[in-house]
Amino acid sequence: MSRDQVGAAARLVVKVGSSSLTTPQGMIDVDRVDALVDVLAARRLSGTQIVLVSSGAIAAGLGPLGLKSRPKDLATQQAAASVGQGVLVARYTSSFARYGLRVGQVLLTADDMMRRSHYRNARRTLARLLELGIVPVVNENDTVATDEIRFGDNDRLAALVAHVTYADAMILLSDVDALYDGDPRKDGARRITEVRGTEDLEGVELGTSGRVGTGGMVTKVQAARIATGAGVPVVLTAAAHAAHALAGDDVGTYFHPVGRHPGTRLLWLAHAATGQGRLHLDGGAVEAVVGRRKSLLPAGVVKVEGDFSAGDPVDLCGPAGTVVARGLVNYDASEIPELLGRSTRELAKALGPEYERELIHRDHIVILGHHH
Repeated sequence: MSRDQVGAAARLVVKVGSSSLTTPQGMIDVDRVDALVDVLAARRLSGTQIVLVSSGAIAAGLGPLGLKSRPKDLATQQAAASVGQGVLVARYTSSFARYGLRVGQVLLTADDMMRRSHYRNARRTLARLLELGIVPVVNENDTVATDEIRFGDNDRLAALVAHVTYADAMILLSDVDALYDGDPRKDGARRITEVRGTEDLEGVELGTSGRVGTGGMVTKVQAARIATGAGVPVVLTAAAHAAHALAGDDVGTYFHPVGRHPGTRLLWLAHAATGQGRLHLDGGAVEAVVGRRKSLLPAGVVKVEGDFSAGDPVDLCGPAGTVVARGLVNYDASEIPELLGRSTRELAKALGPEYERELIHRDHIVILGHHH
């Protein structure tokens, strides 16, 4: 596996941050959008399918709303995103039109990525757009996202989109040209050219940067981990180097794929889902679920927290209170207290046969460890 894979990719996900699309005043920069589109269109016209994950809706809304800087409160951010999203897509529409290419807007929330029927739908829509020769422009649906369930940056969203579209590679474009082992603005910081595994990231200081956007280096590295864990190689570089990155040249940082394409739902559960509640397990249940990969039965649960419905993702905590796993629960929160500590056989006898189900089936549990 090498950078050649990027140059030869039949389907690419390209993510661009708002800082790469805006002027210092925070307005959308037409020239920078056109320069990016020039690169993407050339690759698209040579036969590669491209999915563009683009931030910049809030930045694009600042000018029209007469705001001097990015608003702090969520409601104003969402208003700016609402106005700016249309401006942003109009900009891409006219820019790609110079090459006879059409774009389609796809707005996703973290919730869309958590619920099975939604992400299946998202996958079908994206696949169909690509079949029709459209360039999907994906963004987080900021106007309805809440603080609890937002990606908050499009880096993770891009990684999940790369996974759901079975992309051959992902390119993260930002205002930094690579991952460095220290602050790139200071002397002596060294570019990390390749990352083969977590050991290559030891001793790397991931500061937060970025004025207009929300995602610092930390989210980019997390996103690269999600993508490479699903078998998708990642290049991280500056928007100015986009052409070289797409060609597979030696720019930026190349993250080698480490995993194979896992079941989509488990990837969502690990990275996109937020636990809607908590189940506290005793030591034996932790050992069964985490150690032996068994289903979770009511007998091993000591306490339930939160308000959730059957089918929701919930966090599973060990005796020390740390989250050890996440799963899709089979019962509403209100049903669980009377099940606690009792065997499924007892429950079936006392409450009826439908209570013979496990709380969470092992196929719907993902173990959370090192990557959280």
